[in-house]
Amino acid sequence: MQKYLVSPLQIIRSLVSHRQLVWAMTRREVVGRYRGSVMGILWSFLNPVLMLAVYTFVFSVVFKARWGGGSGSKTEFAVVLFAGMIVYSLFSECVNRAPALILANVSYVKKVVFPLEILPWISLGSALFHTTISLGVWLAFYAIVNLSLHWTVLLLPLVLFPLVMFTMGVSWFLAALGVYLRDVGQTVGIVTTILMFLSPVFFSVDSLPEEYRPLIYANPLTFIIEQARDVLVWGKLPDWPMLGLYALASVIVGWLGFAWFQKTRRGFADVL
Repeated sequence: MQKYLVSPLQIIRSLVSHRQLVWAMTRREVVGRYRGSVMGILWSFLNPVLMLAVYTFVFSVVFKARWGGGSGSKTEFAVVLFAGMIVYSLFSECVNRAPALILANVSYVKKVVFPLEILPWISLGSALFHTTISLGVWLAFYAIVNLSLHWTVLLLPLVLFPLVMFTMGVSWFLAALGVYLRDVGQTVGIVTTILMFLSPVFFSVDSLPEEYRPLIYANPLTFIIEQARDVLVWGKLPDWPMLGLYALASVIVGWLGFAWFQKTRRGFADVL
């Protein structure tokens, strides 16, 4: 029986040694999603443009909403909301797909020797591609509306890194669990929807009553969404000490998810 390593360094070794395979399969994943459509990959650009237009119209024209109850510009609410949605979508796209990753690639389990642990990386790569496109649309819109960009946008990768590690840990855990418990896929969709409404995507935490704020801050997405808004919208530096603690916790979650996946993968072929 093959022994699968579960050390934290094995995460990096696996990614580095299979980087060309990850890149090729991620590219195939992205291109394959739009294969057969008239506009092809152009849809990846049009989707965020249309969503940003809808957010701007609904919240600035219909609801006349202002972020945190302030007196910002008409488009401020849409810009702040869309920034939060970009972060949330990165997490939800990976997590929602995770339970079916192994089930959708049974041939890799049974017929060939394949590094199954890279499947969540491929899913993450596809999600990061769409995140990058959405972020480009956001940056262009913000620059047009405000005639400038904050230099702190360059810090966004540092802010998102802990979320990436946390997402990978959850994805490895759910990918393995989904093989043995098929109901996981249905449950995860409900949980991610709940997390969206319990995240400061559509509202500011400061606008909530004091007694409800601990519930929102218990959501692991809340901190990263607020930090992403700080560097993108408000031009503030991240909270480095808290970001460091979050990164440490995320690395631990990532390793635990990877270890769970490596320990349980021995039974995949028997179940499938």
